[in-house]
This record gives sequence, C-alpha cells and structure tokens, in this order.
Amino acid sequence: MIDLSIVIVNYKTPALVLDCLHTVYTQTNDLDFEVFVVDNASGDDSRKLILQAYPGVRWVQMDYNAGFARANNAAIRMAQGSSVLLLNSDTLVEENAIAGCYRSFAASSLVACGVQLLNTDRTPQITGNYFMKGGLNYLLPLPFMGSWIKAIAGLMNVKKPHVPEASSMVEVDWINGAFLMVKKAAIEKAGLLDEDFFLYSEEAEWCSRLRRLGPIGVYGQFHVIHLQGASANDTFVSEGKGYYNLYDRKGLQIMLSNFVRIRKQFGRAWFGVQLFFYWLEVPVFFLGLCFRRGDRSDRRGLSWKDFRNYCRNVGYILRTSPVIWQNKPYFYKVL
Repeated sequence: MIDLSIVIVNYKTPALVLDCLHTVYTQTNDLDFEVFVVDNASGDDSRKLILQAYPGVRWVQMDYNAGFARANNAAIRMAQGSSVLLLNSDTLVEENAIAGCYRSFAASSLVACGVQLLNTDRTPQITGNYFMKGGLNYLLPLPFMGSWIKAIAGLMNVKKPHVPEASSMVEVDWINGAFLMVKKAAIEKAGLLDEDFFLYSEEAEWCSRLRRLGPIGVYGQFHVIHLQGASANDTFVSEGKGYYNLYDRKGLQIMLSNFVRIRKQFGRAWFGVQLFFYWLEVPVFFLGLCFRRGDRSDRRGLSWKDFRNYCRNVGYILRTSPVIWQNKPYFYKVL
C-alpha cells in the first residue's frame, strides 16, 4: 500500500511546481509515495513541462479554475495513500522533511499535522494556529481598529492566535494549507474540503471538522520553505505576503473567504458581529486619514486609494452577505 499521496495544485506556475517537485523527489527518502499535480485550466505549457521532467506524476486536469478546495478534492478522491499531503507549489522541501513528518504522524494519534514553515531567510513562518472565539482574530487586519483591538488584547493577556515557532511537536487547532498532512481515515469521516471556498480559509474550516475526530499538531523539528503568497500574487496580480491586504482583488478574496468560514464554523451571530466591525471601519478609516499628521500617507502606509478600495471590497461583502447568511452551496470566487 502507498504510504502517502502528495497533492500539488497548479495554476500557471509551472516553474514553481518544477522547483517544488525537484525538492520532493530529491529530499524524500525511504517512503512509498505518489504525486498528483492538479491543473486548474492553466492554458499554458504546464503539462508538457512538468510531465516531461517528471513522467511519474499523476496529472489531473480541471476544465476551469476550480481554486484550492475543489482541485485538491479531485486528487484526494483518487489518492491511494494511507495519508494525504496537501503541498503548495511555492514550497521547497528540505532534509527529508516529508518522510520524517509522515513517520512521526503515522505512529501518532494525530488526525492531521504540519511542519514548521520557513521564509527564504529561514525565519519562522506562522504554521500552527488556534481558534479564536467567533474568529475575532479576523478583526486584526482592519486598518485602524485592528491595531486598537490588538493593543487591548495585549493588555488583557489574550492568548495569541498562532504559534510563533515550533521546535518540537505542538498541538494546535488548525494548520496552514501550504503543508497539511491528513490521515485518509479521518478524511472519510470528516469529509473533503468544503467546495464553497475558492481560495483562503478552507483549511481552517476543514481542520475545524477534523479537530472533532482527534488532535492536530505541528512537527517543529521538520522544515519546509514557503515562498508565501507567490502563486496567489501571480494569480491576483497582487503584492505582499500574509493576510493583511484588504485593498485589491486578492484582499477581497481573503475577506470573502474569511466571512464564509466564520458563518460556517461559528454561526450567524458571529458573522453579524464581524460584518458590523468591517462596516464600522469605513468611517473610522475616513477619520483616521483626515486627522493624520501632514499630507503624507498614514504611518501604516495607507492612502485615500486604499480607503476607496477598502470601501469597494466591504460593499461587495455587504451585497454578498445574504447568500453567506443562508449558508447554501455557492462558489465564492471573485477572480
């Protein structure tokens, strides 16, 4: 029986996939694994380039840009491994991290796990996270109120919503989808990724279901480099890393997926609370820019253009909120 099924989603990033596959095959020893590359209708020479270099890859062709959840699900349904690894195309495996992680994972009671992700300068990247009541950590990216909320939380010694860095196994609530290993038996009970999501937050919602079956952890002794946001930035013609961007199409997709996750995981009441604060940020944002010192951009780097774009994105969320509220099947895709 195959030990591990590795799933990589590609959308017009063959160079990233090739670099990722090179590290998978050269840095994974003593493990029986299969590799799926799921192509989201790239419409380029991805298939030719990737299969020419790695003919053993199992190619799965989607006929439209299906996003993260639907693409991964297509391969998971075909996977023969006892566990499945969702691996971003913008990752680089090192020092037999996949095999080491798998062995520790297979011998444990964990239902899902990850490894410590690193930036290219080898600084730690947020990998393991904790659920915050009502998803209140999603208020932190708000341009002005977010910093106030963070300051208040600091004064109240509120537990951080993530693990800054793991050096050994640390139990968490959910894991960054760039490297997410799950036991097939757990998937059969919890279900596949929710296909309402296009991109972002789907792994958090999935882990909320997996977490009911058993513990989830991060193996900090194993490392994988993550070129955070590289593939998504190309897709959305955006810049920057992380999830604090609320001002372009990528920011809109992040906001939309976050709200969908809040509704699904925490219910209507918390969805309403979050929506109120995002709406309230509009006048706060306006006043914050009006009363800033001098005529330059705010010290946060914010401008009137950012304000207009934020208002546009919040308007989209408000218009979509009746659909989110009903929680009926819907593909939340803005690309």
